[in-house]
Amino acid sequence: QVQLVESGGGLVQPGGSLRLSCAASLRLFSFNTMHWYRQAPGKQRELVAAINRDATTTYSDAVKGRFIISIDNANNAWYLQMNSLKIEETAVYYCKGVRSWGNEDWGQGTQVTVSS
Repeated sequence: QVQLVESGGGLVQPGGSLRLSCAASLRLFSFNTMHWYRQAPGKQRELVAAINRDATTTYSDAVKGRFIISIDNANNAWYLQMNSLKIEETAVYYCKGVRSWGNEDWGQGTQVTVSS
């Protein structure tokens, strides 16, 4: 069974930064694409950023220019560097990996709270 484990969430002030990590139980070449999603209270889960095996990245308009997704093949992990965080970005952040045949694996989520 594939396991994805997020870490790095916490409480940060508006304008601050956090780096989220997603540790995978598989080598990263097992995934075609790797993603970060978030779900705020009372809202639908939304895609934040994605990266594929050749390191091509995509971002939602809301985070473009402030967040950076990256991969670490040596540690079987991918990251989300979040800068200039806003109060409205308080949410549970999830990582997702997509393997062959559309098989998806999700982490359990990590809470990010942006508050003064």
